[in-house]
Formats: sequence, structure tokens, C-alpha cells
Amino acid sequence: MNISLTFGADGIALLTFDRPDSSANIFDVPTLEELDSHLAALEARSDLKGVVLLSAKPKIFVAGADLNSFAKNLAPEALGAVVDLGHRVFTRLERLPVPSVAAINGVCVGGGCEVTLACDWRVASLDKSTKIGLPETQLGILPAWGGSVRLPRLIGLPAALGLILAGKQLVAQQAQKAGLVDDIAHPEYLLAAAKKFIAKGKRPPPAPKGLMNSALLRPIVAMKARKDVLAKTRGHYPAPLKALEVCVTALGRPLEAGLALERAAFLELVQTPECRNLMRIFFLQERAKKLKASDADGAGRKVARVAVIGAGIMGSGIAQWTAARGYPVLMKDVAPDALAKGLKAAEKIFRDGVKRRAFTAAEATTGLDRIRPVHTDITLAGVDLVIEAAVEKLELKQKIFQQLETRAGPQTVLATNTSALSIDAIAGGLADPGRVVGIHFFNPVHRMQLVEIVRGPRTSPAALDTALQFVKAIGKLPVLVKDSPGFLVNRILLPYMVESVRLFQEGCGVEQIDRLMLDFGMPMGPLRLSDEVGLDVAQHVAADLQSRLPRPVPIDDTLVRMMTKGWLGRKSGTGFYVFPSKKGARETPNGQLAFLQTAGKGRTQDAATLTDRMVLVMVNEAARVLEEGVAGAPEDVDFGMIFGTGWAPFRGGPLHHADTLGVAEIVGRLEKLAAEVAPYFAPCDQLKEMARARRSFYPAQ
Repeated sequence: MNISLTFGADGIALLTFDRPDSSANIFDVPTLEELDSHLAALEARSDLKGVVLLSAKPKIFVAGADLNSFAKNLAPEALGAVVDLGHRVFTRLERLPVPSVAAINGVCVGGGCEVTLACDWRVASLDKSTKIGLPETQLGILPAWGGSVRLPRLIGLPAALGLILAGKQLVAQQAQKAGLVDDIAHPEYLLAAAKKFIAKGKRPPPAPKGLMNSALLRPIVAMKARKDVLAKTRGHYPAPLKALEVCVTALGRPLEAGLALERAAFLELVQTPECRNLMRIFFLQERAKKLKASDADGAGRKVARVAVIGAGIMGSGIAQWTAARGYPVLMKDVAPDALAKGLKAAEKIFRDGVKRRAFTAAEATTGLDRIRPVHTDITLAGVDLVIEAAVEKLELKQKIFQQLETRAGPQTVLATNTSALSIDAIAGGLADPGRVVGIHFFNPVHRMQLVEIVRGPRTSPAALDTALQFVKAIGKLPVLVKDSPGFLVNRILLPYMVESVRLFQEGCGVEQIDRLMLDFGMPMGPLRLSDEVGLDVAQHVAADLQSRLPRPVPIDDTLVRMMTKGWLGRKSGTGFYVFPSKKGARETPNGQLAFLQTAGKGRTQDAATLTDRMVLVMVNEAARVLEEGVAGAPEDVDFGMIFGTGWAPFRGGPLHHADTLGVAEIVGRLEKLAAEVAPYFAPCDQLKEMARARRSFYPAQ
């Protein structure tokens, strides 16, 4: 039984969602049928005064549809029947003769949000876990159980489009301000607050929400929304555009006609490759949340206290994120000034989080108080996990770890946040190198979900398991990789970044190069990314990896020559772009770069060839990473690149992209580039063997 039905002496029925043996409530066919049965029972009662929907789970109301069960049968007939069932059941709820109220505590998204929209009233809990929204467009579909029809009628077309097209989720206060919920209350008073709305009776039919819902202005609203969507997605994602069409068209029609539009659009979208790839990414996220190392399961220790060595950008970011998740954190740096800057950086992240309503002011203050700055040498015997985040210099890190070994307890796991250096080399001088593991966060820590867990050749199962469990406990998504130059993400990203600089050196324009990759689906152009990283940092990483990789892509002296002029990217104000000091002003290409360019091949090549040079060099390296066992499966490679770099999600990752084009096609294009551009484009052995055998990376798909 997924839903219990109870009746109180006050004449109010409670429909309580509580999926057995699960931490989450979800909608699948049995749950929808169970809800339908309960609604039939409610319709038959003459003594009923009202109905309240609530959840017995502490942090989840209803977390949407059961994507696992629905993904097993994507046939239009089967999916159409599920959409019809949801429409019928939710409309039955909406048309109950008595008032209905949703008492929302915890996550209320997708189908969970849609069932509340079918209620007359909604009350939301002030608990931090409460998030309300319709994120379906992020999965390549649209709200298909009435959300695309009911939400614009409830809160107005512009506000509804702002939520649906971006897949936004709101906390309780934001939802109340938007009109999505009618009242807010602390969790212990939520049911009482919900019952008060029963006295209000059935909600009157929704009145038009201002001029923006009028037939006259609807096209103007739609035109602006379409322009905004195309600016953000460059037309790669059909779901927001289809959702826009349905929301606007359904607004002027009866409910049943709107639901029919919603159904047709959903069945069209679910068959698109973009939807299949975005759904696949969702399942890769779920896979990462359950990640275990086969020989390390249960060997680790639970982390209660953490120390972070280094208070720079990465160290302060790691300390802030860890403290925000409830862990006391020692943040150590030898320089008091650096500690002060690190604390200030952490405070700013907390402060910005309060503005975004990710934290309350009290939570932000408490979180910052969990960070204890120290600059003197103290014992770390009571710390379970130390994360080193010092400058990327091997000798410095080795010295730090030798000191840590003497100051930490014998069971303390010693982790390094290095982005490319060898874990084994860092642990080289220790008496017990088995306690050293890589925990590589990406910058900025509070925005990037991915963390590389790097297993050195001597890393113990206990250290590995401790790292894995800790990363999952703080809400990050881990990928397990082998100790190898650049690990997974930077290893694949480096040839791409190097190739973009080479194209520039060969005469291609800065904006041309970046636009090609934005059009491909990357979130930022490679030259702009170099500026954001810092040209000095990019050059250091490239030179270091070139010296350690067995098949390095040769680098030229472009970045070095730029550095001699003091052009370091955003941090110096000038790089490939000039970054204005005026707030809100856009960066522009650096007009003084011509002396660095030659009339090379890039200047005469077409857009498709230029794109191939940057994309296929990543595909080739991704296959090589798999070939060398740096990652254990194609899923790890694609997952790492999507969540570590934003690699065109709708294309499914570099190896999935290779399957889409065909491995033989990839090999052919690489061989052509190797012959016409440079030998380093030659396809790796794995790709050539797969092309000969006509194999793909995902043969079952």
C-alpha cells in the first residue's frame, strides 16, 4: 500500500503517501490506481467535509514519476496510457465535491507538484527540504499530468513559463510569493494550517491572471520567452520550446483540450534523441549516488570531523561546502592573511546562498561557525579525514603529507585535491602510503556536482571507501578513476583546450572558435574557459601533463607569450578577451592578439572541420582513457565529462556521441585529420579495433 486513507472526527480525510521500503514517494501505475480507488471511496461519502494530501516521509512529499518503470517501455501506446491515467486521476481529484488541500513537506516535483495543482489549495512547509517545481524540461520532456495546463491558469503565463521552461524549483517562501502555494507553516503546524483551508470550500474557478494571460498579449509573452529559450539553448533542446507552445495554446482552451495538447507533445518529445540522452544522464546520476568500489565496500570509516589544508579558492570552497553539510571543519593555512581571505570567501558563498534562499540567515551563520581557522601546527589526531588543497606543486604536497602523517591519527585518511598530480608520487615518502587517496573537487566547489575519487596503486580499500562514502554524504556525485596523469576530466579536456589555442594561432578568430563550440553544445567556449581558469594555470597544467602523458598533444608558445604581457585572463582583466571593470558590461575580444597569429590551416578550413578538430580530439582521448583503464566503464567517462565540464548533455557524452555518429565514422574523420592536419589526430587502438569489429561503446542501447 503506497497511500493510506484515514478519516477524522472533524470530517476531514487524510490521504497519506508512504511508499513502503523506500525513502521516497513516487508515482507509478499502481500508485495512481491506488489513488484513483481512494478518490472513488471519497466520492461515495456524504459526511465528508474535505481532503488533505500529505506525506509520511520526513523529506519528500512526492518526488515525481517512477522513471525506471516508465523507461522500460517507451512505446507510444504504453506511455499514452500512463499519461491518460494521470490525467483521469488528477482531474477526478480536482472535481471532488469537497475541498482538497495539499500539505507539502519536502521535495514536491514533477508529478508530485502536478497532483498538488489538482488540489483546491496548497500549504507548504518551511522545512529546508521543501522544494516545489516542474523540472521535466531538464529530462527532455514537459509536465504531462496537467502541469503545463494548470500552472499558467494558477499563477499567470509569464510566471509559469519562468518555472516550466527552466525547470526551476522553489522553496516555500518563493512558492508563496509566486502564488504556487496559498500559505506556509512550520512542519509541526502544517496539517493544522492545511485544515484551515477546508473551511474556505472549493476554490473558485481561476480568474485570468492579468493582461499577460489575455489573448491579445499572449503572443508577445510567447515571443519573448521563445527568444530567451533560444538564447540559452541555441535550439539544441526541443522540450522548452514544445512546453512553451503547449502552455500558450492550452491557456485559451477547455481543460480537456489542454490536456490533449499536453499528451501529444509528451509522446512526441519522449521519442527524441535529446530526451533519451537527458534521461540517460538522470540514470547516470542515480548510478553515481550508489557507487561502490567492489573490493572496498564497508571497509571505510564514517567521517565526523574534517580538516582542510590550504585556504585558497579550492580550500575555502571545500571547507564551506563541508561545513554547510553539518561537519565541523578545521581550515589550516600557514599564512593568517590567507586564512582571513579564505573565511571571507566562505562567508560570501553563505551570504549568496541566503539571497538564493539555499540557506536561512541562521543556517548560514551556523555553517560559517563550523569552520575553525588555524595557522599554527596542531594535532589532527581527532580528525577522520584531511583534505589537502595547496598549490599544485609536487614537492610542496609531498612535504605537507609527510607532516600530516605525523600529526594525524593512525586511522585518519589523507586526501589530496590535486587536479592532475600523481597520487602515488604525493604519497611516496610516507610510511603508510595506503591511507592516501585523491578527492578532486571542481571549481567552483559550491556549483560543481562532480568529484573524482582517485585510487592510487597503493591506496587501501579503507581509504577509498571512506572517500567514497564521504563524498556521497556531502551531496556530491563521485566518479572512481585510476591514478593517471590528469585523471579523467582534465586528461580529456586538455587536448581540446590545446587544440583551441592552436586554431587561434592558425588564424581563427577568438569569437569564431568559441561560437563553434557553443553551437556544438558546450556551456562556454574553450578560449573563454582558458581566460576563466587563468592562462598561467592553463599553461602550467598543459606543460605538466605533456611531460607525463605517453601520447601528449604538442603545445605551442601562445599562452607563454600572452603571459609575458601580463595577460592572464579574467583575473588580470585581459586574456583572449578584455573583461571590463564596469559591472554588467560584456567582455570583448582582445584587439591586440594579431601578432600571435599566422596564416595557418585553421584560417582556411570550414566550420565542420574546425569543430571536428576540437570535438574529435576529446572523443579520441576519451576512448584512450577507457583503453588504459583510467575509468572502468564508458558510463564513467561520459558522466565525468558531462558533470565535470558541461559536455553537451543532449549528446550524451563523448563516447555516446561516438556511438551516435558511428565508431567507424569517427575513425575515418580522425584518420583524415591525421593526414591533413597533424599526426596526433590518429585514432587510438581501441577505436580502430572497435571500428573493425563494428562494435559500439553501448552495444545494448
